[in-house]
Amino acid sequence: MASAKPVKKAAKKVAKKTATKAAAKPAAKKAAAKTTSPSVPKTGSATLPESIFGIEPNVSVMHQVVTAQLAHRRSGTQSTKTRSEVRGGGIKPFGQKGTGNARQGSIRAPHFSGGAVALGPKPRKYSQRTPKKMIALALRSALSDRALDNKVVVVDKFSFDKPSTKDASLLLNSLGLDGKIMIVIDRTDVNAAKSFRNLTKVQVVETGELNAYDVLCNDWLVFTQSSLPKVKEAAK
Repeated sequence: MASAKPVKKAAKKVAKKTATKAAAKPAAKKAAAKTTSPSVPKTGSATLPESIFGIEPNVSVMHQVVTAQLAHRRSGTQSTKTRSEVRGGGIKPFGQKGTGNARQGSIRAPHFSGGAVALGPKPRKYSQRTPKKMIALALRSALSDRALDNKVVVVDKFSFDKPSTKDASLLLNSLGLDGKIMIVIDRTDVNAAKSFRNLTKVQVVETGELNAYDVLCNDWLVFTQSSLPKVKEAAK
């Protein structure tokens, strides 16, 4: 049976972690990222759009959007039976008077073993309506939070002639990335998607699939020049 506690706990944990870092660091004036080429792992710097990677993270908006996103994942199929739905118990178990027991009308009352459930959960929807502008602001705040920590890497492109998990692992090792990594690719880069998808602690998403929750759940963000979110896309 689904519960609302894990959803709220996860959202609070993500928001609390981000709030601590945002309070300790001022907003970046110019967002910059480490850039490299897959074939030659030499690092440089790349200027990121300040309106996407350089804003002050809005912790309250991120918390609300993450909570709504986790709530939307709940199936809401939990169900219990009321007295009218439990089979049996159609007759009075014993006489009203003369037995010395408390009067009973059915053995399917909630206080009987095998009886109904009082005020139990029924199927319902947990989805919350979240404005598009709030979702976009949460994403920009999450991206800016990672940029503040210098956890954004930009590569020119992934030059995989064929899918190769080994080459993908060597590429990440050459970049010196550890922990959970999100690889953001263009939808046409099939070889890169197949190369990275089998690696543990690596999440592969397309640019249109970027969301605040997944960004906050990963330690590093790796973009290509073509998969970097544009200003118009982030504003939608």
